[in-house]
Amino acid sequence: QVHLVESGGGLVQPGGSLRLSCAFPGSIFSVWPMGWYRQSPGKERELVAHISRGGSTNYADSVKGRFTISRDNAKNTVYLQMNSLKPEDTAVYYCNTFPFVREYWGQGTQVTVSS
Repeated sequence: QVHLVESGGGLVQPGGSLRLSCAFPGSIFSVWPMGWYRQSPGKERELVAHISRGGSTNYADSVKGRFTISRDNAKNTVYLQMNSLKPEDTAVYYCNTFPFVREYWGQGTQVTVSS
């Protein structure tokens, strides 16, 4: 059973930065593209960014130029560097494969952008 744990969330002022991390089992990380997703209250979970095994990236329009997804293949870890954060980025952030596997959802990490 896969148990993903996201970390790095917190409370930050508008314009601030956070870096999220998520470690995967090696058997999954070496095979799948990885993604970061988020869910705000009252909204459906949405894809924020994804990265291929080779490092190609893709972003939601709302975060382009501000967020950067990366992966460390030696550590089986995927990161999300979030800069210039806005109040509308407030959400619970989740990692998963891309496309996601329902059984892999973890608890997520809360990101709150507020002054």
